[in-house]
Amino acid sequence: MKATFISREKNDVKFTMEFTAEEFENAQIKVYQQTKDQFQIDGFRKGKAPRSIIERHYGVGVFFEDAIDELFRENYGKTLNELGLEVIGSPSAEFSEIAKGQGFTATITVPCFPIVEVKDYKGVEIEKVEQEVKEEDVEAEIKALQRRNARIAIVERPAQEGDTVLFDYAGFVGEEQFEGGTAERQELKLGSGMFIPGFEEQLVGVAAGEDKDVEVTFPEEYHAPDLAGKAAVFHCHVHEVKEEQLPELDDEFAKDVSEFDTLDELKQSHKERLETYAQAASTSQMKDAALLKVVEANDIDVPAIMIEDEMDRMAQELDQQLRYQGMSLAQYMEFTGKTMDDFRTELRPDAERQVKTRIILTGIVEAEKIEVSAEELEEEIKMMGIQYQMTAEKVKELIGEENLGFLKKDLQIKKAIDFIFDNAVVK
Repeated sequence: MKATFISREKNDVKFTMEFTAEEFENAQIKVYQQTKDQFQIDGFRKGKAPRSIIERHYGVGVFFEDAIDELFRENYGKTLNELGLEVIGSPSAEFSEIAKGQGFTATITVPCFPIVEVKDYKGVEIEKVEQEVKEEDVEAEIKALQRRNARIAIVERPAQEGDTVLFDYAGFVGEEQFEGGTAERQELKLGSGMFIPGFEEQLVGVAAGEDKDVEVTFPEEYHAPDLAGKAAVFHCHVHEVKEEQLPELDDEFAKDVSEFDTLDELKQSHKERLETYAQAASTSQMKDAALLKVVEANDIDVPAIMIEDEMDRMAQELDQQLRYQGMSLAQYMEFTGKTMDDFRTELRPDAERQVKTRIILTGIVEAEKIEVSAEELEEEIKMMGIQYQMTAEKVKELIGEENLGFLKKDLQIKKAIDFIFDNAVVK
């Protein structure tokens, strides 16, 4: 198959797909093998009639349409990748003469991703952003490291805020014990907020071996309707009280938790890491500001189909997130009292802005002839492998050879954002 680009008028791209007589014949043979069981010819058992007999009975072109469909299934996506086209709608096709023993040419017209002329993307003025790393930020990091290395020890005293208690409990509403309100040897850190409001505070001051009746009222919006808003009593028995014992912050601590010999070296390491993150965050914030100014400076016509597709993508993404939490998008709609039309109306401004942004960045890629080298593509795949803890070869396998072009386009978009920032005037 030979693909040839012809022209582009606004968003409509025209190209040809030329198939040889041999390719067309092979496609007909494949279709015959797949569909011969559907033909009943007198004198032959079902599915046993030769192709020539079927063609004589139903016409020489009986397999033409399905063979053409087969050729398109195998070659349309490859052609789009070969020509570097990102389509946004369905294609229409015109065909040369279709005849047995001959090849044919299909002339395709399809709406593609808009290429626009972007203005005012160089010399954008933005404010300088600097995120300062303070001493207390470093101290907070060290304190968190200290807590992660704390030991939990049983203490012979009443429980305090921050302690962990090991206890049994049984919940009652009135005289009736309710389902799901009973546990044995349950651990609870007091002050964690893991239990319903008012529960944990009442265990403060209780020692191991003691009993305590905890009186609470379930929230009105509690997930179990039969308990929502009701008063309850939990009969509790405490087995153990444990406290968190923090290690001393000294040079020995630094040696135990890191490759450094002193606490000062450990603090300096965390400070440098925080400064690296702060610089990256500042740069990202300035890039966003520069990009926003370019988007606001360009008034372009965003194809409605692209906005609809983006809303579909956003809805699918939310549905997937909700399913991880045990809820579907339909259930979310019911819970919030919204219709799908209401939901899509809310999504539309963000969807339009995202599509417009990508159109503008693609226009800059074209104008500045921004390319991604094979080495840059390999490096991105390598970084993805590190992120997802797999080999670069496995990442390639999961992406698929046919989708590497989309990864390349994403890298071009990132480089376009960098181009805007590198050419911005930072005040």
